[in-house]
Amino acid sequence: MKKELINKLFSEFENACYDLEGLECWSARELQEILGYSDWRNFLNIVQKAVKSCEHSGEKESDHFVGVTKMIELGKGGQREVQDVALTRYACYLVAQNGDTSKPTIAFAQTYFAVQTRKQEMIEQRLLDIARVSAREKLTKSEKKLSGIIYERGVDHRSFALIRSKGDQALFGGKSTQFMKNRLGVPTSRPLADFLSTLMIKAKDFASELTSHNVVDKDLSGDTAISKEHIDNNKEVRKMLLKRGVKPEELPPSEDVKKLQRRIDGTEKKILKDIKQKKK
Repeated sequence: MKKELINKLFSEFENACYDLEGLECWSARELQEILGYSDWRNFLNIVQKAVKSCEHSGEKESDHFVGVTKMIELGKGGQREVQDVALTRYACYLVAQNGDTSKPTIAFAQTYFAVQTRKQEMIEQRLLDIARVSAREKLTKSEKKLSGIIYERGVDHRSFALIRSKGDQALFGGKSTQFMKNRLGVPTSRPLADFLSTLMIKAKDFASELTSHNVVDKDLSGDTAISKEHIDNNKEVRKMLLKRGVKPEELPPSEDVKKLQRRIDGTEKKILKDIKQKKK
């Protein structure tokens, strides 16, 4: 997500926050606009899903979703009273969790309402963590897709592992997967990709997607042809990176993606814990 968009959304969420009887709240009507939903009824459906999520978590709806009225501006200076919902931070978090995850605004909201310190730099870091975890999940899917395609074309599990290894070697300038794991301090039992940067995870993903496409498009079969295709694709991805001043084999290791996932997964538990502590 671009810095400019992060700055814009951060300001909009901060400005939309208001005090309701000593409680930090956001208007569902305003949130609807910030998150890019044009129709109130559609957004209200998301709010209702969030209410159910709230109840399933053991929290009372009335503690986090409060029905209120709001005056909206009409044409020619007129006003009209409409129904609105005052949402606590936790309610907003649940709304974001039930929103359309393809929207950048939803991805930002999920983090904004999860990071209770309201520090922009922490929000930015969490968005980077989520992007890396998402990239890793995408790579897993693309490699699974590739394995499914080539298994039907005479390549078994062992040969697929060798093809992937040769692809890594092409991407990392002749350095083997094991060499890179040793260099980056990756445990023997763990995949190299779990400790690669987001850029390199996406590079591997792009090469895998290229191979999947070309194996079908060129109707390739057998270890030799498919292996050459995967090596060539990784070499081309490497050329592009080198042209932009990036040497894959020289990049430092990144934090274990599994640790990032655990940190992200623990968000809702922490929010609930903080809510219960505030009630005492």
